Amino acid sequence: MTTPTQTMDVRRVSPAASIVDVSGDITAGSESALMDAYNRASGDTTRAVLLNFDALQYMNSGGIGLLVTLLVRANRQKQRLLAFGLSEHYRQILELTRLDEAIGVHADEASALAAVGVA
Repeated sequence: MTTPTQTMDVRRVSPAASIVDVSGDITAGSESALMDAYNRASGDTTRAVLLNFDALQYMNSGGIGLLVTLLVRANRQKQRLLAFGLSEHYRQILELTRLDEAIGVHADEASALAAVGVA
């Protein structure tokens, strides 16, 4: 039996916003865990889902692809997708792929919550 290389904990911080605390590795094999976390974070009143990457250890191209899939799902639900806690390396990757233009990238949780009007 293989051990999961990531965990995704969901915190509802207000009726309008939830945070997914990502820990470990994000690869193509993380799809079910990430989509399940998004489903738990998303609700009828949810306007924004924030991804907390403070405990991210590794993300490859498959993980970037999952972020694109998640962005499409969020857009269909008329929700914003934001990220915070990214290392400089992963911030640069989001810039190179231009995902930072679609996913709001913030330095920390407080600034991400402020961007969606939740303090």
